[in-house]
Amino acid sequence: MDYTSAFRDPALCRGLLERLARALDAGGGKPLRFMEVCGTHTVAIFQSGLRALLPPSVTHLSGPGCPVCVTHDAEVAMFLNLAERDSVRIATFGDLLRVPGPDGRTLKHALAAGARVDIIYSPLDALRLAAGHPGETVVFLGIGFETTAPTVAGAMLMARQQGLKNFTVLSFHKLVPPALRALLEDPECAVDAFLLPGHVSTILGLEPYRFLAGEYRTPGVVAGFDPADILLALCLMAEQRRDDAPAVVNAYRRAVDDNGNPRARAVLEQVFRPADALWRGIGRIPASGLTIAPDFADMDAMRRLDLVLPEVKPIPGCKCGEVLKGKRAPDACPLFGKTCTPANPVGPCMVSTEGSCAAYYKYHLEG
Repeated sequence: MDYTSAFRDPALCRGLLERLARALDAGGGKPLRFMEVCGTHTVAIFQSGLRALLPPSVTHLSGPGCPVCVTHDAEVAMFLNLAERDSVRIATFGDLLRVPGPDGRTLKHALAAGARVDIIYSPLDALRLAAGHPGETVVFLGIGFETTAPTVAGAMLMARQQGLKNFTVLSFHKLVPPALRALLEDPECAVDAFLLPGHVSTILGLEPYRFLAGEYRTPGVVAGFDPADILLALCLMAEQRRDDAPAVVNAYRRAVDDNGNPRARAVLEQVFRPADALWRGIGRIPASGLTIAPDFADMDAMRRLDLVLPEVKPIPGCKCGEVLKGKRAPDACPLFGKTCTPANPVGPCMVSTEGSCAAYYKYHLEG
């Protein structure tokens, strides 16, 4: 049965658009600049055509919610350097294969040149690679947010159970709440409300977002990915601003529990520790990443292979960093649609299907 069809009902969406307009009018017509921080929300908003239906006073900003997009230039450079090592086999999800490094090279180029790079669909696939290649060190490239990090932690626990000595993880996982704080601390971002990520929130629950309303008086609404989900979230944002009552609320109860998933968080806390992390376009954010705990040092590729992040220069002309902070629309980048297209991406926001530049190109220009 399709339990989500009701959330795409045109009549329901029209009613929500009317509710949104009433809340905006009652709030004095103040502009509402909302930011989503989830790649699935990025695609959903563009794909559904919601941007064209929103009142003129509502502005959609696409934030740092795409795992590939926020991976820093220096981290990509490390991936490429690692691919050149003998006896190292890289396991990675496919979207990382096309992310350009500072010199324009990608893991796809490294693979063509003979590097051992395997595309996998689950961290468990990396365990099978390690078991099948005992003479090589398998390095799983760990990127992504709180949604996928527990699966990596689970794979590490399983590797220990299986006695795999050649399985390692290069952890560049990112944490969403510290990035939201960094955006609010930047006066140039000017975000009025956050559309909070549904997938991440299944793990976190609501508590890690409470500071949005408590410290910054900024509404935050956890939402699903169908048009009615997103419109309801916008209504709640506008009504909170109308009433001067900012709050963090859960509008995705069919999937998200207010308390999140304690078991998944327990696995994260067992295997990882919070650490400072580099974000493309934002820079270093305190305690916004996950490093591998000392008890699992034997699986930490950074320690085991004595890796150090290289000093790199940004990709010339690429404005992905400004796009990720909501400071620039994708088509305001000088490379967009010219030298940078989905077929020939220059920056990471055009690589991933969840990247804001790729979504803008596909659904705004072609749609």
